[in-house]
Amino acid sequence: MENRKNVILGAVLISFSAILWGFDGVVLTPRLSNLNIDFVVFVLHFFPFLLMNLFLFKRYKLIKKLSVNEIIALFGVALFGGALGTVSIVKALFLVDFQYLSIVVLLQKLQPIFAILLAATFLKERLGKNFILWASVALVAGYFLTFGFALPKFHEDQNSMMAALFSILAAFSFGSSTVFSKRLLRKLDFISAAFFRYGLTSIIMLLIVLGNGSLTEFQNLTTLNWWIIGIISLTTGSGAIFLYYYGLKHVRAIISTISELFFPISAILFDYIFNNHLLSLIQWLSAGLMIFAIIRLNSDNKRQQA
Repeated sequence: MENRKNVILGAVLISFSAILWGFDGVVLTPRLSNLNIDFVVFVLHFFPFLLMNLFLFKRYKLIKKLSVNEIIALFGVALFGGALGTVSIVKALFLVDFQYLSIVVLLQKLQPIFAILLAATFLKERLGKNFILWASVALVAGYFLTFGFALPKFHEDQNSMMAALFSILAAFSFGSSTVFSKRLLRKLDFISAAFFRYGLTSIIMLLIVLGNGSLTEFQNLTTLNWWIIGIISLTTGSGAIFLYYYGLKHVRAIISTISELFFPISAILFDYIFNNHLLSLIQWLSAGLMIFAIIRLNSDNKRQQA
């Protein structure tokens, strides 16, 4: 009975985290579009990291226990999951200028394709026997989700095309981060891993904003920007990540995959409520097919690993 309660709690926490991420992608982060993208990613990691230090500073001693490979894995998580992945998804959200936000979020759900493929390449995990089939279905559905039945018009659809490419780059980056996380979590608990990830990502992004001069964006922060940054830092950012990983301890991967579907579902709902945007019929069908393919991809892969 206790285990059943833990599974239910884990699924609820993952679902709630996914809803928070959907709210963030559609409602919160786009409200920072007046700022430089690199600067936005920097502050969204730096301020939560400062807050974490109040409670987790004793965990710095764990760093000296990490091997070279584990430090490389930590750097990979920070570089791909923290820096490159977040910059890419924020860039995609800004490019659509509050249009098609739910499409950007949905395309990012192609992440498992890259995570499974990279795990097979670097961790020598076996691919599911139907990987090519379901990955192809998901990618084709992603195309129709973005462009419908029409061929892309390179001039008129330039921002949409770039947003789609950045969304897929974010999916690749987060998928890469998943692979590095598997290696890192063999040594660190999820709280320490998240703490160090935010810290190292803050350092990476600080070097970038110093290099491109965007650190001066502090003077352009509006009152609304500060409120949004504060809300993200406490809720949809680090708060959601801790809830997600805590829930992940108690559920199987397939339950996690299903629970995470609240991310795109909530994004579609919030995009309609706050921006009055609704997917067309072909986009609804494409989104449903893509999500179905991702579920089958995960399910098939887990059976192969069993």
